[in-house]
Amino acid sequence: MATEIINVTILGAGLMGTGIAQVVAVGGYMVSVYDIAEIILEKSKSTIEKQLNKEVAKSRMTEDNTKNTIERILFTMDLKTAVGNADYIIEAVPENLDLKKKVFSEVDKLAKKNAIFASNTSELSIALLAEATNRKDLVIGTHWFYPPHIMKLIEVVVTPLTSDDTLKTTLSFCKKIGKETVVCKDVPGFITSRAISALITECMRLYDEGVASFEDIDKAMRLGFNHPIGPFQLTDMSGVDVVFHSIESLGKTYGNERFKPSDKMVELIKAGNLGQKTGKGFYDYKKEK
Repeated sequence: MATEIINVTILGAGLMGTGIAQVVAVGGYMVSVYDIAEIILEKSKSTIEKQLNKEVAKSRMTEDNTKNTIERILFTMDLKTAVGNADYIIEAVPENLDLKKKVFSEVDKLAKKNAIFASNTSELSIALLAEATNRKDLVIGTHWFYPPHIMKLIEVVVTPLTSDDTLKTTLSFCKKIGKETVVCKDVPGFITSRAISALITECMRLYDEGVASFEDIDKAMRLGFNHPIGPFQLTDMSGVDVVFHSIESLGKTYGNERFKPSDKMVELIKAGNLGQKTGKGFYDYKKEK
């Protein structure tokens, strides 16, 4: 039987945390957004307001709905205030295992005993995160996709100790906020990160071998398979360094023959060309402006 959720907390007010908070608040839940910096919280609030106003302009939401949604969100730097009354807690801090475990350990002491902990990690072990708590049966993975208010999927990851009630509650919660779900076991990369990393790795290999330009490889993937963007565009959007470390991590698990970062990625990282966030990666975004 699924547990009723009323109050939801988002840990981390970056791009993902902000987007998740927006979706959950639009879904009618009371939301607390926690971060360690006031400036990050202010930016998060501003971003949500701008996104909701765009929905109003497109006649997808009314002004009253937007106002009520914003009023349902609390932005705070006080962790106890954020998690003390939460029924469901979604962790969206940077992709660092030690940091996530530290956050889970701290929150475990402050949250209600029956609160569910969900991690937005795209590849890290949910079981290892659960070890930082005294509620291993209440820990689950919920891998969202960027941007959260547009992408329909949430990848739900269960460990051998995740309870049936935790899974049922999570699936019900995702459905209520308008998301589709897939469920998978707790293995490195899950379904999506493992699959997309394999695609990116092979496309990078094609480029390294001089088979085609990265622009034509992107075009082939877009027009041949109806992908919205190509693998090199996706790498630039995600961050060359982020994708590099993801592929490198999977290589340690599944072998470098399957997952080996491209030499070109190493060159870009050394040059500080990390994609859209720096203005240049495989593509030059400064020229586009």
